[in-house]
Amino acid sequence: MSDPILTIKDVADYLKVNERTIYRLAASGELPGFKVGNSWRFKQSELEQYIASQHNRASVSEATKSPSGKSEDN
Repeated sequence: MSDPILTIKDVADYLKVNERTIYRLAASGELPGFKVGNSWRFKQSELEQYIASQHNRASVSEATKSPSGKSEDN
């Protein structure tokens, strides 16, 4: 099976965000990617894992909020 390789533009379209956001996330290491020369490339399977982890993080964050909308830790 081949794992599609996506460009910055492909990823921005896929995530429905600006290309600059993808550059920023990739450069900071938050978004999994690699450079070929000066161009960023991304494996689609790694992006799907990233999306799932972000979804899980949001779910956990929501679960720890009290009914008032504040974190129970506060």
